[in-house]
Amino acid sequence: MLNSEKIKITVLGTGTSSGIPLLTCTCAVCSSIDTKDKRLRCSIFIEHKGKNILVDIGPDFRQQMLRENIQKIDAVLVTHAHHDHVAGLDEIRAYNFSMGRDIDVYANEIAEMELRKHFDYIFNDNKYPGIAGVNIIPIKKEKFIAEGIEVIPVEVLHHKLPVVAFRVGDFAYITDIKTISNEEFEKLKGVKVLILSVLRHQEHFSHFNLEDGLAFIEKLKPEKTYFIHLSHNFGKHKDIEKTLPENIYLAYDGLKILV
Repeated sequence: MLNSEKIKITVLGTGTSSGIPLLTCTCAVCSSIDTKDKRLRCSIFIEHKGKNILVDIGPDFRQQMLRENIQKIDAVLVTHAHHDHVAGLDEIRAYNFSMGRDIDVYANEIAEMELRKHFDYIFNDNKYPGIAGVNIIPIKKEKFIAEGIEVIPVEVLHHKLPVVAFRVGDFAYITDIKTISNEEFEKLKGVKVLILSVLRHQEHFSHFNLEDGLAFIEKLKPEKTYFIHLSHNFGKHKDIEKTLPENIYLAYDGLKILV
């Protein structure tokens, strides 16, 4: 049985917004038969202190839950409201039915506005029977408690859009990052295990490329880092991982990490 004080992370998806394989693409990565080159949209599942917390709920949510046989979700943390990170919100109704309650969804002000706009039927006062039941819990830059677990939000910028990274104990999850302030970076100091978004080798206006990611790791100095949000332009899993420095890895869908 898992020690409840340990943090178990299941990496549900590691691909960029289009996933891998990309529709209609016949490149070497998209055509690869290596299962580690099959990447659903980014999300992780955290088990800690007997609670199950989902970070992001993208368009592959149903497939990810079935693959991992996840029977309970106590809370959802939202990094930002881009489609590839929240499109599966409606599917949470299955957990409403099985658990017999609404589920708390933690989001910053911008993400909350977008969720209420794109899923207006969920938040309508005259709700249709059977609609997903969620409670939006607003978060800012201060730490908060989700289901008895202390969570430290860390604001990063995805071009100009504020995105929330999350720290739980010695673990941190950062997606869709291009820049971070010194003040927010301080919140990450001492992290031992980091999951970090790194899109590709080439420069990108709103995402870390490999050079950006390696510089960030050199500054933060976690014990281990796993890259996610990978584009098919990055290359094949087995080829890229051979080139990475010690204790830096490419994550893959289904990876389990214990912190």
